[in-house]
Amino acid sequence: MPTFAAVDIGSNSVRLKIAKAVRGRLEELHEEREVTRLGESVFANGALDPQAMAHTLRVLRRFHRAAQTYGADRVRVVATSALRDARNSRAFRDWVLTSTGWKVDVISGLEEGRLIHLGVLSGARVSKKRALLIDLGGGSCELTLSIAGHIEDMVSLPIGAVRLTQTFLHHDPPWRIELEQMRGVIQREVTRIQKRIIGAKLQMILATSGTPAALSGLYAAKVRGYDESKPHTVPQAAVASLLKELSRRNLSQRRALPGIGPRRAEIIVAGAMVFAELMQLCQLRSFRYLPLGLRDGLLAQMMADYNASAAMRERVESERHDALLAVAKHYGADLQFAQRIRDLALQLFQRLKRVHQLPAEYEDWLEAAAMLHEVGAYINRSGRRRHTYYVISNSELFGYTPLQRRIIAAVARYVGKSLPTPNDRVMSILPGVHQIHVAKAVSLLRLARALDQGRRAAVSQLKVRLRQDGQVRLLLTPRPPEGIELELWAVGQEKDYFETVFGRELLAEAC
Repeated sequence: MPTFAAVDIGSNSVRLKIAKAVRGRLEELHEEREVTRLGESVFANGALDPQAMAHTLRVLRRFHRAAQTYGADRVRVVATSALRDARNSRAFRDWVLTSTGWKVDVISGLEEGRLIHLGVLSGARVSKKRALLIDLGGGSCELTLSIAGHIEDMVSLPIGAVRLTQTFLHHDPPWRIELEQMRGVIQREVTRIQKRIIGAKLQMILATSGTPAALSGLYAAKVRGYDESKPHTVPQAAVASLLKELSRRNLSQRRALPGIGPRRAEIIVAGAMVFAELMQLCQLRSFRYLPLGLRDGLLAQMMADYNASAAMRERVESERHDALLAVAKHYGADLQFAQRIRDLALQLFQRLKRVHQLPAEYEDWLEAAAMLHEVGAYINRSGRRRHTYYVISNSELFGYTPLQRRIIAAVARYVGKSLPTPNDRVMSILPGVHQIHVAKAVSLLRLARALDQGRRAAVSQLKVRLRQDGQVRLLLTPRPPEGIELELWAVGQEKDYFETVFGRELLAEAC
């Protein structure tokens, strides 16, 4: 059974979790965390501090040794708010690659929220509830509205505990004017989602990360008979009271409080205020802390990509499908047409496996490219294929890594007159093996597009025959009373490229 390692490079801390797949479930082998404050200087001057980078790199080297010790078959390393904002992010990522061999994926705030949601669903029984997930990190706060296990709404707010502390709190204990200025910014950001949260009729509020862990610990210390082994909720009034107490204490006094680590004490005032304002403005009566987070979502995603249970695969596929539909709708794509092209592309993928021999994951990426291949027309019909590449590679496609988005974008890019060549920038930035795979996927998508050239679903049935001489024959059944002359002509236009890519002759005929 494979072993997976997930590394989360956050603005405040760096986390590692290693787990092994055992009978379709993940069993934790190792977990560790260290505060490095990588994002502290970013929020002050826009760049990563060399000392913080060096500290983080030392921790990553230690994590690398742990991953080797436990024999991790696959490692996924992601970074969040600090590296999203830092102007020298690339230098740090190159340093990590040189020192450990790990490629760091900088994920968006919404992808961060999706993975946290996936991690919570994989580790807690909340799939049938109307729940709000709150993850307060060092640089941002991800709020996810989950209904029956599906993401209904999500927003990433720039009100992380390190960012707010660095920006507003310059005295110890903080001055009243500093607290009021910080409160104003938090209120402004929270009002962006206030009405949607209030109207969601929530049944459960779940919080992850260090701040709610600390607030839960403080509340536990104040409640007589509190059993830490059982899940408990922290009421809104308790959070408001804790904020008042924490903001009046200096750093050494905060460090002396039970449940707060020495580094968490430096940023707990800002974190507590985010929770207090969020709960008050959005009418949240309480929250429950869960010791889950981004790293758990990464492990669940790796497990799903490898060989997940049917439920896990369905959950991940559902999230990806929802994301594709959201992007297609946003850019005004003809959904019925896009879905027909998708269905034709998937039929070709399945029936031509012996010909294309693409990795299994390309079926999913081909489906995504088919659904989104016309989104560039939203910007301008002139040059729409180039616009399509830009839109897909830069859109929030849940469940796809930056490389996967570039692959999907490249496949969708070449549906028009242009054909992919190794010298194209779109192709040249892809790893060598993917350049070959993308060229094959492009041919399949172009062929699917040709089979609905008239945009009228003229082909009712598609059959494929592979002859012993290598010829590929497409047998097309027309949909009465439509003719398929246009589709047959369009398929004929794809013959040369098909033969170039696959080394086989292509022939289409009505039957």
